Amino acid sequence: MAGAALLLSGCGFADMRAPLPEFMRAKAPDPAPPDPPPDVKQLMRDNLERVFTSASQPAHVRVSAPRHEPAGTNWTACVRADLNSVIGKPLGTQTYRLTVNAGAIIDRRRVEDDDNCSSETYEPI
Repeated sequence: MAGAALLLSGCGFADMRAPLPEFMRAKAPDPAPPDPPPDVKQLMRDNLERVFTSASQPAHVRVSAPRHEPAGTNWTACVRADLNSVIGKPLGTQTYRLTVNAGAIIDRRRVEDDDNCSSETYEPI
């Protein structure tokens, strides 16, 4: 009788990764819903100096629509602008990828060959 009680007492503590039949395991928690898409245009208007230095004199700034990252809670967007070098020579159009979380730009990096920014549609800010 004590053995049966011991076996049954463990049934209430089986987590979702336990090697038990699925009906005996605890249900996995639902993933948190993603934040609503950020307003990338407004973020760029408010934080232009966080993305481009003032010496680069960004002109014709354009942004893509935000995309939710498959893993995590971040959003990504691409931004393009006509920039100048530090000595004032035109660099042409440069493209950067922004990472946005909780309505703030948390990372900026120049696009690489494997980024999909070249296929995005851009709108002026």
